[in-house]
Amino acid sequence: MRPREIKPGVHWVGAIDWDRRLFDSLIPLPDGTSYNSYLIEGTEKTALIDTVDPAMQDVLLDQLSGLGVQKLDYVVANHAEQDHSGTIPRVLEKCPEAKVVCTPRCKDMLIDVLMIPEEKFVKVNDKETISLGDRTLEFIHAPWVHWPETMLTYLREDRILFPCDFFGSHLATTDLYVRDGGQVYEAAKRYYAEIMMPFRTIIQKNLDKIKDYAIDIIAPSHGPMHDRPEFILNAYHSWAFDEPKNIVVLPYISMHGSTRKMVEYFVGALIQKGVTVKQFDLAVTDIGKLAMALVDAATVVIGTPTVLTGPHPNVAYAAILANALRPNLKFISIVGSYGWGGKAVEQLAALIPNLKVEILEPVLSKGFPREAGFSALNKLAATIAEKHKEHGFA
Repeated sequence: MRPREIKPGVHWVGAIDWDRRLFDSLIPLPDGTSYNSYLIEGTEKTALIDTVDPAMQDVLLDQLSGLGVQKLDYVVANHAEQDHSGTIPRVLEKCPEAKVVCTPRCKDMLIDVLMIPEEKFVKVNDKETISLGDRTLEFIHAPWVHWPETMLTYLREDRILFPCDFFGSHLATTDLYVRDGGQVYEAAKRYYAEIMMPFRTIIQKNLDKIKDYAIDIIAPSHGPMHDRPEFILNAYHSWAFDEPKNIVVLPYISMHGSTRKMVEYFVGALIQKGVTVKQFDLAVTDIGKLAMALVDAATVVIGTPTVLTGPHPNVAYAAILANALRPNLKFISIVGSYGWGGKAVEQLAALIPNLKVEILEPVLSKGFPREAGFSALNKLAATIAEKHKEHGFA
Protein backbone atom coordinates (compact mmCIF):
# COMPACT_ATOMS: atom_id res chain seq x y z
CA MET A 1 0.00 0.00 0.00
CA ARG A 2 1.32 3.44 -0.93
CA PRO A 3 0.29 6.89 0.33
CA ARG A 4 -2.18 8.70 -1.92
CA GLU A 5 -2.17 12.46 -2.33
CA ILE A 6 -5.42 14.30 -1.72
CA LYS A 7 -3.90 17.77 -1.95
CA PRO A 8 -0.27 18.89 -1.70
CA GLY A 9 0.75 18.07 1.86
CA VAL A 10 -2.43 16.06 2.56
CA HIS A 11 -2.25 12.28 2.08
CA TRP A 12 -4.39 9.21 2.64
CA VAL A 13 -2.26 6.74 4.59
CA GLY A 14 -4.87 4.17 5.58
CA ALA A 15 -5.38 0.46 4.99
CA ILE A 16 -7.85 -1.52 2.90
CA ASP A 17 -9.16 -4.67 4.59
CA TRP A 18 -10.44 -6.73 1.67
CA ASP A 19 -11.07 -9.93 3.59
CA ARG A 20 -12.76 -8.89 6.84
CA ARG A 21 -16.31 -10.21 6.96
CA LEU A 22 -17.46 -9.44 10.51
CA PHE A 23 -17.13 -6.31 12.62
CA ASP A 24 -17.42 -6.29 16.42
CA SER A 25 -18.28 -10.00 16.16
CA LEU A 26 -21.72 -8.74 15.11
CA ILE A 27 -21.93 -6.69 11.92
CA PRO A 28 -21.58 -8.47 8.55
CA LEU A 29 -19.07 -6.91 6.16
CA PRO A 30 -20.03 -8.35 2.73
CA ASP A 31 -17.70 -5.91 0.96
CA GLY A 32 -14.83 -5.68 3.46
CA THR A 33 -13.88 -2.26 4.80
CA SER A 34 -11.09 0.29 5.05
CA TYR A 35 -9.47 2.14 7.93
CA ASN A 36 -8.70 5.62 6.68
CA SER A 37 -5.92 7.66 8.23
CA TYR A 38 -4.79 11.03 6.91
CA LEU A 39 -1.47 12.88 7.16
CA ILE A 40 -1.53 16.69 7.07
CA GLU A 41 1.75 18.56 6.73
CA GLY A 42 1.79 22.27 7.54
CA THR A 43 4.68 24.68 7.23
CA GLU A 44 5.38 24.36 10.95
CA LYS A 45 3.74 21.20 12.25
CA THR A 46 2.40 17.84 11.08
CA ALA A 47 -0.72 16.00 12.19
CA LEU A 48 -2.06 12.49 11.67
CA ILE A 49 -5.86 12.24 11.63
CA ASP A 50 -6.89 8.91 13.20
CA THR A 51 -4.98 5.65 12.80
CA VAL A 52 -5.98 2.15 11.68
CA ASP A 53 -7.11 -1.14 13.16
CA PRO A 54 -4.23 -2.79 15.07
CA ALA A 55 -4.34 -5.77 12.72
CA MET A 56 -3.11 -3.47 9.92
CA GLN A 57 -0.78 -1.20 11.89
CA ASP A 58 2.23 -2.11 9.76
CA VAL A 59 0.45 -0.79 6.67
CA LEU A 60 0.08 2.64 8.27
CA LEU A 61 3.62 2.72 9.61
CA ASP A 62 5.05 1.70 6.22
CA GLN A 63 3.13 4.50 4.53
CA LEU A 64 4.42 7.08 6.99
CA SER A 65 7.94 5.81 6.35
CA GLY A 66 7.31 5.99 2.62
CA LEU A 67 6.49 9.68 2.98
CA GLY A 68 9.67 10.21 4.97
CA VAL A 69 7.82 11.11 8.15
CA GLN A 70 10.36 11.32 10.96
CA LYS A 71 8.36 13.43 13.33
CA LEU A 72 4.71 14.00 14.19
CA ASP A 73 3.47 16.84 16.31
CA TYR A 74 -0.10 15.65 16.71
CA VAL A 75 -2.15 12.47 16.43
CA VAL A 76 -5.80 13.53 16.27
CA ALA A 77 -8.14 10.93 17.78
CA ASN A 78 -11.63 11.76 16.55
CA HIS A 79 -13.01 8.59 18.12
CA ALA A 80 -11.73 6.09 20.71
CA GLU A 81 -12.99 2.91 19.03
CA GLN A 82 -9.99 0.71 18.38
CA ASP A 83 -10.41 0.36 14.62
CA HIS A 84 -9.39 4.04 14.54
CA SER A 85 -7.37 4.50 17.72
CA GLY A 86 -5.80 1.08 18.16
CA THR A 87 -2.52 1.90 16.42
CA ILE A 88 -1.92 5.13 18.38
CA PRO A 89 0.48 3.40 20.83
CA ARG A 90 2.65 2.15 17.94
CA VAL A 91 2.62 5.59 16.32
CA LEU A 92 3.72 7.13 19.62
CA GLU A 93 6.58 4.63 19.81
CA LYS A 94 7.71 5.74 16.36
CA CYS A 95 7.13 9.45 17.08
CA PRO A 96 7.47 9.87 20.87
CA GLU A 97 7.25 13.66 20.70
CA ALA A 98 3.68 13.53 19.30
CA LYS A 99 0.69 14.59 21.37
CA VAL A 100 -2.74 12.97 21.14
CA VAL A 101 -5.44 15.55 20.42
CA CYS A 102 -8.97 14.62 21.48
CA THR A 103 -12.01 15.60 23.51
CA PRO A 104 -11.80 15.35 27.31
CA ARG A 105 -14.12 12.32 27.27
CA CYS A 106 -12.02 10.65 24.59
CA LYS A 107 -8.88 11.14 26.67
CA ASP A 108 -10.36 9.14 29.53
CA MET A 109 -11.50 6.37 27.21
CA LEU A 110 -8.13 6.10 25.46
CA ILE A 111 -6.38 5.83 28.81
CA ASP A 112 -8.81 3.05 29.75
CA VAL A 113 -8.62 1.00 26.55
CA LEU A 114 -5.06 1.68 25.34
CA MET A 115 -3.26 2.75 28.52
CA ILE A 116 -1.77 5.82 26.84
CA PRO A 117 0.04 7.96 29.46
CA GLU A 118 -1.93 11.00 30.59
CA GLU A 119 0.87 13.43 29.76
CA LYS A 120 0.57 12.51 26.08
CA PHE A 121 -2.78 14.24 25.65
CA VAL A 122 -3.93 17.66 24.47
CA LYS A 123 -7.63 18.12 25.23
CA VAL A 124 -9.57 20.40 22.89
CA ASN A 125 -12.92 22.10 23.38
CA ASP A 126 -15.68 22.47 20.82
CA LYS A 127 -14.64 24.81 17.97
CA GLU A 128 -11.08 25.06 19.35
CA THR A 129 -8.30 25.25 16.76
CA ILE A 130 -4.68 24.18 16.37
CA SER A 131 -2.35 25.81 13.87
CA LEU A 132 0.02 23.77 11.73
CA GLY A 133 1.49 26.96 10.26
CA ASP A 134 -0.23 27.54 6.95
CA ARG A 135 -3.03 25.15 7.88
CA THR A 136 -5.59 25.22 10.68
CA LEU A 137 -7.42 22.32 12.30
CA GLU A 138 -10.80 23.08 13.87
CA PHE A 139 -12.36 20.52 16.19
CA ILE A 140 -16.14 20.07 16.24
CA HIS A 141 -17.53 18.11 19.15
CA ALA A 142 -20.16 15.60 18.06
CA PRO A 143 -20.97 13.43 21.08
CA TRP A 144 -22.98 10.28 20.41
CA VAL A 145 -22.04 10.09 16.76
CA HIS A 146 -21.87 7.27 17.59
CA TRP A 147 -19.92 7.13 20.89
CA PRO A 148 -20.03 9.81 23.61
CA GLU A 149 -16.52 11.15 22.95
CA THR A 150 -16.65 11.70 19.19
CA MET A 151 -15.47 14.82 17.39
CA LEU A 152 -14.98 15.89 13.78
CA THR A 153 -11.89 17.66 12.45
CA TYR A 154 -12.15 20.41 9.83
CA LEU A 155 -9.13 21.51 7.79
CA ARG A 156 -10.07 25.11 7.15
CA GLU A 157 -7.77 26.17 4.32
CA ASP A 158 -8.45 23.04 2.23
CA ARG A 159 -12.12 22.78 3.25
CA ILE A 160 -11.83 19.08 4.14
CA LEU A 161 -13.99 17.54 6.86
CA PHE A 162 -12.59 14.47 8.65
CA PRO A 163 -15.69 13.10 10.45
CA CYS A 164 -14.38 9.64 11.45
CA ASP A 165 -17.38 7.26 11.48
CA PHE A 166 -19.88 9.95 10.46
CA PHE A 167 -20.70 9.55 6.72
CA GLY A 168 -18.66 6.33 6.51
CA SER A 169 -19.27 3.08 4.64
CA HIS A 170 -17.85 -0.38 5.19
CA LEU A 171 -16.45 -0.87 1.71
CA ALA A 172 -13.09 -2.11 0.47
CA THR A 173 -12.29 -0.36 -2.79
CA THR A 174 -9.31 1.06 -4.67
CA ASP A 175 -11.37 4.18 -5.43
CA LEU A 176 -10.04 7.06 -3.36
CA TYR A 177 -13.27 8.97 -4.01
CA VAL A 178 -16.84 7.80 -4.61
CA ARG A 179 -17.08 6.66 -8.22
CA ASP A 180 -19.84 4.04 -8.11
CA GLY A 181 -22.63 6.01 -6.44
CA GLY A 182 -25.07 3.10 -6.27
CA GLN A 183 -22.59 0.81 -4.55
CA VAL A 184 -21.52 3.46 -2.05
CA TYR A 185 -25.11 4.56 -1.35
CA GLU A 186 -26.06 1.03 -0.34
CA ALA A 187 -22.91 0.56 1.75
CA ALA A 188 -23.41 3.94 3.45
CA LYS A 189 -27.09 3.21 4.14
CA ARG A 190 -26.17 -0.15 5.66
CA TYR A 191 -23.55 1.65 7.78
CA TYR A 192 -26.07 4.28 8.89
CA ALA A 193 -28.66 1.62 9.72
CA GLU A 194 -26.33 -0.56 11.76
CA ILE A 195 -24.34 2.15 13.55
CA MET A 196 -25.91 5.61 13.35
CA MET A 197 -29.69 5.01 13.33
CA PRO A 198 -30.00 4.59 17.13
CA PHE A 199 -28.79 8.20 17.40
CA ARG A 200 -31.06 9.62 14.68
CA THR A 201 -32.16 12.72 16.60
CA ILE A 202 -28.55 13.50 17.55
CA ILE A 203 -27.52 12.98 13.91
CA GLN A 204 -30.12 15.59 12.99
CA LYS A 205 -28.51 18.13 15.35
CA ASN A 206 -25.03 17.44 14.02
CA LEU A 207 -26.14 17.77 10.41
CA ASP A 208 -27.43 21.22 11.39
CA LYS A 209 -24.16 21.93 13.21
CA ILE A 210 -22.02 21.51 10.09
CA LYS A 211 -24.40 22.97 7.50
CA ASP A 212 -22.67 26.36 7.43
CA TYR A 213 -19.18 24.95 6.90
CA ALA A 214 -17.73 25.22 3.41
CA ILE A 215 -16.85 21.61 2.61
CA ASP A 216 -15.17 20.46 -0.60
CA ILE A 217 -14.25 16.96 0.57
CA ILE A 218 -15.64 14.67 3.26
CA ALA A 219 -12.95 12.20 4.29
CA PRO A 220 -14.49 9.55 6.57
CA SER A 221 -12.62 6.79 8.35
CA HIS A 222 -14.32 3.94 6.46
CA GLY A 223 -14.92 3.74 2.72
CA PRO A 224 -14.11 6.17 -0.09
CA MET A 225 -13.99 9.94 0.31
CA HIS A 226 -16.70 12.24 -0.99
CA ASP A 227 -15.52 14.92 -3.43
CA ARG A 228 -19.20 15.70 -4.03
CA PRO A 229 -20.25 16.13 -0.40
CA GLU A 230 -23.88 16.80 -1.25
CA PHE A 231 -24.24 13.11 -2.24
CA ILE A 232 -23.74 11.83 1.31
CA LEU A 233 -25.12 14.92 3.07
CA ASN A 234 -28.42 14.61 1.18
CA ALA A 235 -28.57 10.88 1.88
CA TYR A 236 -28.03 11.39 5.61
CA HIS A 237 -30.58 14.19 5.68
CA SER A 238 -33.14 11.87 4.13
CA TRP A 239 -32.38 8.94 6.44
CA ALA A 240 -32.39 11.10 9.56
CA PHE A 241 -35.25 13.53 8.85
CA ASP A 242 -37.72 11.92 6.44
CA GLU A 243 -40.96 10.38 7.63
CA PRO A 244 -41.34 6.60 7.15
CA LYS A 245 -42.62 5.25 3.86
CA ASN A 246 -45.50 2.96 2.98
CA ILE A 247 -43.39 -0.09 3.81
CA VAL A 248 -43.90 -3.13 6.02
CA VAL A 249 -40.79 -5.04 7.09
CA LEU A 250 -41.63 -8.66 7.81
CA PRO A 251 -38.90 -10.67 9.57
CA TYR A 252 -40.07 -14.21 10.26
CA ILE A 253 -39.07 -17.79 10.86
CA SER A 254 -41.05 -20.98 10.38
CA MET A 255 -40.29 -24.46 11.71
CA HIS A 256 -43.03 -26.64 10.20
CA GLY A 257 -44.65 -24.39 7.60
CA SER A 258 -47.61 -22.90 9.48
CA THR A 259 -46.04 -19.48 10.07
CA ARG A 260 -44.61 -19.46 6.55
CA LYS A 261 -48.10 -20.02 5.11
CA MET A 262 -49.41 -17.11 7.18
CA VAL A 263 -46.58 -14.88 6.02
CA GLU A 264 -47.10 -15.77 2.36
CA TYR A 265 -50.81 -15.05 2.58
CA PHE A 266 -50.28 -11.85 4.54
CA VAL A 267 -47.73 -10.51 2.04
CA GLY A 268 -50.26 -11.04 -0.73
CA ALA A 269 -52.94 -9.23 1.28
CA LEU A 270 -50.64 -6.25 1.86
CA ILE A 271 -49.73 -6.10 -1.83
CA GLN A 272 -53.43 -6.00 -2.71
CA LYS A 273 -53.75 -2.98 -0.40
CA GLY A 274 -50.89 -1.17 -2.13
CA VAL A 275 -48.32 -1.65 0.67
CA THR A 276 -44.69 -2.41 -0.12
CA VAL A 277 -43.35 -5.42 1.79
CA LYS A 278 -39.77 -6.41 2.58
CA GLN A 279 -39.68 -10.01 3.79
CA PHE A 280 -36.76 -11.63 5.64
CA ASP A 281 -36.35 -15.28 6.59
CA LEU A 282 -34.41 -15.00 9.84
CA ALA A 283 -32.92 -18.46 9.41
CA VAL A 284 -30.71 -17.16 6.60
CA THR A 285 -30.98 -13.36 6.36
CA ASP A 286 -28.13 -10.85 6.51
CA ILE A 287 -28.97 -8.66 9.50
CA GLY A 288 -27.46 -5.68 7.70
CA LYS A 289 -30.10 -5.99 5.00
CA LEU A 290 -32.78 -6.13 7.68
CA ALA A 291 -31.34 -3.05 9.38
CA MET A 292 -31.34 -1.15 6.07
CA ALA A 293 -34.98 -1.99 5.49
CA LEU A 294 -35.88 -0.61 8.91
CA VAL A 295 -34.57 2.86 7.96
CA ASP A 296 -37.60 3.56 5.76
CA ALA A 297 -40.30 1.30 7.21
CA ALA A 298 -43.47 2.55 8.86
CA THR A 299 -44.43 -0.87 10.22
CA VAL A 300 -42.81 -4.10 11.33
CA VAL A 301 -44.77 -7.32 11.49
CA ILE A 302 -42.90 -10.16 13.17
CA GLY A 303 -43.68 -13.74 12.17
CA THR A 304 -42.91 -16.44 14.72
CA PRO A 305 -43.82 -19.96 15.70
CA THR A 306 -44.05 -20.74 19.41
CA VAL A 307 -41.04 -22.45 20.98
CA LEU A 308 -41.40 -23.63 24.59
CA THR A 309 -44.24 -21.12 25.15
CA GLY A 310 -42.23 -18.18 23.72
CA PRO A 311 -41.05 -16.74 20.38
CA HIS A 312 -38.45 -18.54 18.32
CA PRO A 313 -34.96 -17.44 19.53
CA ASN A 314 -34.08 -16.03 16.10
CA VAL A 315 -37.18 -13.85 16.26
CA ALA A 316 -36.33 -12.73 19.79
CA TYR A 317 -32.88 -11.73 18.52
CA ALA A 318 -34.44 -9.71 15.67
CA ALA A 319 -36.70 -7.93 18.18
CA ILE A 320 -33.71 -7.12 20.41
CA LEU A 321 -31.84 -5.81 17.35
CA ALA A 322 -34.75 -3.57 16.31
CA ASN A 323 -35.04 -2.29 19.86
CA ALA A 324 -31.33 -1.40 19.87
CA LEU A 325 -31.41 0.27 16.44
CA ARG A 326 -34.47 2.41 17.31
CA PRO A 327 -35.83 2.89 13.77
CA ASN A 328 -38.50 5.52 13.18
CA LEU A 329 -41.32 2.96 13.15
CA LYS A 330 -44.93 3.85 13.87
CA PHE A 331 -46.64 0.45 14.12
CA ILE A 332 -45.79 -3.12 15.01
CA SER A 333 -47.68 -6.41 15.05
CA ILE A 334 -47.10 -10.14 15.29
CA VAL A 335 -48.35 -13.10 13.29
CA GLY A 336 -47.61 -16.73 13.99
CA SER A 337 -48.69 -20.12 15.11
CA TYR A 338 -48.75 -22.19 18.29
CA GLY A 339 -49.51 -25.74 19.31
CA TRP A 340 -51.16 -25.57 22.71
CA GLY A 341 -50.50 -22.12 24.13
CA GLY A 342 -47.78 -19.69 25.07
CA LYS A 343 -46.76 -16.11 25.68
CA ALA A 344 -44.92 -15.20 22.48
CA VAL A 345 -46.75 -11.88 22.10
CA GLU A 346 -46.11 -10.74 25.67
CA GLN A 347 -42.45 -11.78 25.56
CA LEU A 348 -41.80 -10.03 22.25
CA ALA A 349 -43.52 -6.86 23.47
CA ALA A 350 -41.22 -6.87 26.50
CA LEU A 351 -38.17 -6.95 24.20
CA ILE A 352 -38.94 -3.65 22.41
CA PRO A 353 -39.32 -0.93 25.09
CA ASN A 354 -37.31 1.58 23.01
CA LEU A 355 -39.76 1.50 20.12
CA LYS A 356 -42.43 4.17 20.48
CA VAL A 357 -44.98 2.36 18.36
CA GLU A 358 -48.65 1.52 18.28
CA ILE A 359 -49.10 -2.24 18.67
CA LEU A 360 -51.71 -3.58 16.26
CA GLU A 361 -53.83 -6.63 17.06
CA PRO A 362 -51.70 -9.76 16.51
CA VAL A 363 -52.87 -12.76 14.51
CA LEU A 364 -52.10 -16.16 16.04
CA SER A 365 -53.17 -19.48 14.61
CA LYS A 366 -53.49 -22.73 16.53
CA GLY A 367 -51.68 -25.07 14.20
CA PHE A 368 -52.01 -24.62 10.45
CA PRO A 369 -54.00 -21.46 9.57
CA ARG A 370 -57.61 -21.87 8.48
CA GLU A 371 -60.34 -19.55 7.23
CA ALA A 372 -60.59 -17.52 10.44
CA GLY A 373 -56.83 -16.98 10.47
CA PHE A 374 -56.76 -15.84 6.84
CA SER A 375 -59.66 -13.49 7.52
CA ALA A 376 -57.76 -11.98 10.46
CA LEU A 377 -54.69 -11.50 8.26
CA ASN A 378 -56.83 -9.67 5.69
CA LYS A 379 -58.13 -7.43 8.47
CA LEU A 380 -54.60 -6.69 9.74
CA ALA A 381 -53.44 -5.84 6.21
CA ALA A 382 -56.39 -3.46 5.78
CA THR A 383 -55.67 -1.83 9.14
CA ILE A 384 -52.02 -1.26 8.24
CA ALA A 385 -52.89 0.19 4.84
CA GLU A 386 -55.42 2.55 6.42
CA LYS A 387 -52.99 3.62 9.16
CA HIS A 388 -50.31 4.37 6.57
CA LYS A 389 -52.78 6.39 4.53
CA GLU A 390 -53.95 8.37 7.55
CA HIS A 391 -50.37 9.34 8.36
CA GLY A 392 -49.58 10.30 4.78
CA PHE A 393 -46.84 7.71 4.27
CA ALA A 394 -46.08 7.62 0.57
